[in-house]
Amino acid sequence: MTQIRTRPERGRSALGPALELVHTGRAPTRAVLTAELGVTRATAGAVAAELQHLGLITVDASPTTGAASQGRPSHRLGVAPDGPVVLAAQVHADGYRAALVGLGGQVVATTPGCGTVDADPAQVIGEAVAAGAGLLAGTGRRCVGAGLAVPSAVAEPDGTALNPLHLAWPVGAPVRGIFRDCLAEAGVRAPTETGFTGNDVNLGALAEHRHGAGRGSRHLLCVATGHRGVGGALVQGGRLHSGSSGLALEVGHLAVEPQGRRCHCGSRGCLDVETDPLAFLEAAGRTPGPESSLLHQSTELLRGAYESDESVRAAAHRLIDLLGLGLAGLVNILDPDRIILGGLHRELLRVDEERLRAVVAERSLWRRGGAVPLLGCTLDHNSLVGAAELAWQPVLDDPLVLQEDVPC
Repeated sequence: MTQIRTRPERGRSALGPALELVHTGRAPTRAVLTAELGVTRATAGAVAAELQHLGLITVDASPTTGAASQGRPSHRLGVAPDGPVVLAAQVHADGYRAALVGLGGQVVATTPGCGTVDADPAQVIGEAVAAGAGLLAGTGRRCVGAGLAVPSAVAEPDGTALNPLHLAWPVGAPVRGIFRDCLAEAGVRAPTETGFTGNDVNLGALAEHRHGAGRGSRHLLCVATGHRGVGGALVQGGRLHSGSSGLALEVGHLAVEPQGRRCHCGSRGCLDVETDPLAFLEAAGRTPGPESSLLHQSTELLRGAYESDESVRAAAHRLIDLLGLGLAGLVNILDPDRIILGGLHRELLRVDEERLRAVVAERSLWRRGGAVPLLGCTLDHNSLVGAAELAWQPVLDDPLVLQEDVPC
């Protein structure tokens, strides 16, 4: 007779918080887990054992302790290296990428960036899902959800792409519904609601907050270039600030040059068209080629020619000054405790951090912007990892949903 494992009565309500602590690296040992949860050592042990039984974490049963340590050594905790994964996909102006992402933001497998973006969103989303399904079949890993990042504000509660300005998609494309249909067609199933969808920069900021340069921040501002355009996000208390309908922090349409370029939104001089990869290439006198993405071409030019080419240096200074003006305005409004920059903006920070910091300080009230830490994003594929975070959230909320046996 098969013995049926029952749910643990002791610490049931702590399973989700405990998993999130291990997931974000804030509980590397059982002693830290005990302290963070505010429970007894026995309860923490039972919680850790249940998460291990679910295949989500590992518990080192024979930890070692340094010569200077005192007392009983604590068991080390980590995410299970062969545990379940979620399917993450990202669509951008130059194509798509799919990945499998485990707990801890670990990218288990990924496809090369590829494809073209058709005017029909179902075409590229279907290709991305098929690529992710291929990764699942190749690895044999259990899938517990799926998330999609798109270069557009995603309106809630319907999951529609409100303004895919750099794609040929129609305004209001039902990307969440399309994503879910594609998952069903590819046979990707999960024990929780799946098919989560969000803006790529929002999701990149969420990933950086949990696993990268934003870890530990309480009011994190992220500004980043994509393959085209500029996006922003604010993470407060561990959650994305999305506004009343999911459309908050469209910082790309903050005007920084009143007589500047005409923006796709109808205004002029927005960050979106004054500080993105295309703006940099054109300011440097370069004609973009078809051999790689605009983001790749701009970052390679900046890295390789900033010191030696005056036109490249002048273009970088122009973008830095405009970016700094925009960041100063955001500091005045949002009062972040940390700012992280991604894409081309991260490279601008790297080549002339002093200039960018000076502009932010000079243009912000009481020069307060000069005191805000300004860092580059650290995660590869942070939008993919952020899409995975959306898909992992139901499991983080209630790990016991994985007791349902739903294959992919």
